[in-house]
Amino acid sequence: MPDVAVAQPPARRAPRRAQTRSAFGLLLPTLIVLGLVIGYPLALAVNLSLFSDPIAGVPRFVGPDNYTRALWGADAGRFWSAAATTGGFTLVVVTLELTVGMALALFMQQLKRGRAFARVCVLVPWAVPTAVATVLWQWMFSTDGVINALTGQEILWTGAEGPARTAVVVIDVWKTAPFVALLLLAGLQLIPGEVYEAAKVDGAGAWRRFTRITLPMLAPAVTVAVLFRVLDALRMYDVPAILTNGANGTTTLSLLTQQLAIGQVRVGYGSALSTLTFLLIFLVALAFIKATGARIVDKEGT
Repeated sequence: MPDVAVAQPPARRAPRRAQTRSAFGLLLPTLIVLGLVIGYPLALAVNLSLFSDPIAGVPRFVGPDNYTRALWGADAGRFWSAAATTGGFTLVVVTLELTVGMALALFMQQLKRGRAFARVCVLVPWAVPTAVATVLWQWMFSTDGVINALTGQEILWTGAEGPARTAVVVIDVWKTAPFVALLLLAGLQLIPGEVYEAAKVDGAGAWRRFTRITLPMLAPAVTVAVLFRVLDALRMYDVPAILTNGANGTTTLSLLTQQLAIGQVRVGYGSALSTLTFLLIFLVALAFIKATGARIVDKEGT
């Protein structure tokens, strides 16, 4: 007999609809707050980006002119340079933070005593406000600072492109690698110890256990850590703004937007840059989620 689609009984659909309404009711306050905090500023920025800068007189509607100027017009060089700098910083800092964070997480996982104290010590850099941490590192990177004293050099760290970018990377990695370490440590603690014991009995060495057990079972935590850090690094502003003010190849998209919108009162063009930065971050997040197979809803779509 041919297969006949059987309709879901109304008795089963009713609880499902009730759960949906209940879930929506619980999410509604959060959605309202997100709409006020994110939706309204974004809509305002998009609206401002369609008008000329007030410094040139009364703002007038110019449509997509601000976007074309940034992407392939007169100011395209500055935009794409800032985009390349932002992408370079993101790639380097996320890679280093994942490596350092993994090492710290494995170290804390192996501790038999003092694990809580080690977590507190690791958490301190992340708990320090970014502005405060950057100022402290700025003193350390000065010509007569601690870094030059330890290395025996007299490098002007903010005076050239290479040292300036290195300083930005060092500060960001020092600040946020502990966050990655704690996320990975939480994932490590979910791996059953019996799995490692069975692997040892089978003769698997430390490296084989790490590559065949730890990394595959830690993949969800790594995915979350990388996603969070990529999105955060793409909007990097504090460290280069305080350390170099964007000099010597350290101007990121967020810093360029602030310099133009506030420093030069180019509100319309700056709003276009902020909108483009938002779109870039959104597209990167969407591509990352698609590539890693992450899902917002479960397989049944509930």
